[in-house]
Amino acid sequence: MDVLLHITTPKAAPVAAALGRALTAEGANWSCFLTNDGVKVLKDDAFAEAARDAARVAVCEHSWDLHMAGRDCPAERGSQTVNSALMAEAARVVSL
Repeated sequence: MDVLLHITTPKAAPVAAALGRALTAEGANWSCFLTNDGVKVLKDDAFAEAARDAARVAVCEHSWDLHMAGRDCPAERGSQTVNSALMAEAARVVSL
């Protein structure tokens, strides 16, 4: 994978959406991992649209249960072990 977007805050949604669109336009293979209250970016329509082109979108299941309890998760639910694996696969990591 070329780039992993590591998203930890919902305030990152506009930047993450724009970066995701730019990465897709350049033909990059990118994924994202959402943790802490960053899982809330999945409620952002622009981010959700950009993330459709990601190779993989995973959320920390504990963070999802804490911040988005009772809502269906539109992404892969995983552990911080998934986060570590994605970090290891990425040529570059952008933390937002």
